[in-house]
Amino acid sequence: MLAKALSVRTSTEPAADAPPAPPVESQRCGLIAIVGKPNVGKSTLLNALVGQKISITSRKAQTTRHRITGMRTVDTTQFVFVDTPGFQTRHGNALNRSLNKTVVGAVNDVDLIIFVVEAGQFNLADAKVLSLLPEKTPAILLANKFDLIHRRAEIAPWLRSMQERHNFAEFVPMSANNAKDVERLFGICEKYLPMQPWMYGAEELTDRSDRFMAAEIIREKLFRLTGDELPYTSTVIIDKYEEEGNLRKVAATIVVERDGHKGMIIGEKGEKLKRIGTEARHELETLTGAKVFLEIWVKVRSGWADDEARVKTFGYE
Repeated sequence: MLAKALSVRTSTEPAADAPPAPPVESQRCGLIAIVGKPNVGKSTLLNALVGQKISITSRKAQTTRHRITGMRTVDTTQFVFVDTPGFQTRHGNALNRSLNKTVVGAVNDVDLIIFVVEAGQFNLADAKVLSLLPEKTPAILLANKFDLIHRRAEIAPWLRSMQERHNFAEFVPMSANNAKDVERLFGICEKYLPMQPWMYGAEELTDRSDRFMAAEIIREKLFRLTGDELPYTSTVIIDKYEEEGNLRKVAATIVVERDGHKGMIIGEKGEKLKRIGTEARHELETLTGAKVFLEIWVKVRSGWADDEARVKTFGYE
């Protein structure tokens, strides 16, 4: 079941059907931070690298709000990827300060950095993230959406300007939606990782719990079904997550800052909220391989995103 693959094993014993791990002395393992401005494709890249959806995506900026770790073990090497929120420069509230702190912490605690930027593009938001990269940590310049560049010769001046901005170890033109490009990235990253024992079991894909994934999936459906009208500060809290055999009972609260936002989510005769719940429930059932009973409420908490205590209470670092 996917749920078993996603959840962190609590036992030190390998799974019964897992292939034997290579000798510890031949194992390679390291942390790789994926950083970039909002909506540049970081979560899509992480999901492609891991081979399963563990980080939610939407067109709304700052869909990713947590440091999400995804693992992929290939032969003797274990890649531990860290997806980070897009660094926010437009708003200075408590929520954004928390998210930016997560980004800064990630880039200073890894073996390799993948700096994701749209091929041929570079703006102030990209520059702010680039300024956070420590010189001591090797960084790969990943030019995403390279398939959309029609005249490849025009990319050379852009690449020279990027190398002048930072001493990148390598330049990787690719598309996160191209399987061959993604597989090629493993070979590029491998040589920057130290020889050391794996941090996780070979079959593990993320360190996040099913409870966490439930909140993220609901939030993704919320953002996708409400579009740009709903402020990014809306969030989801899991009030209950119970497992009873092949049944999962989940109770969640969508928190918004204004009454008008609440009405937007509920929709006429509750149809919008019903659709959010239905789509989230279907994906949770696929994730867990179990039947899911999901209840969702919507509550107004005015100013929560600028209240540091409440931001922490809602699970932000």
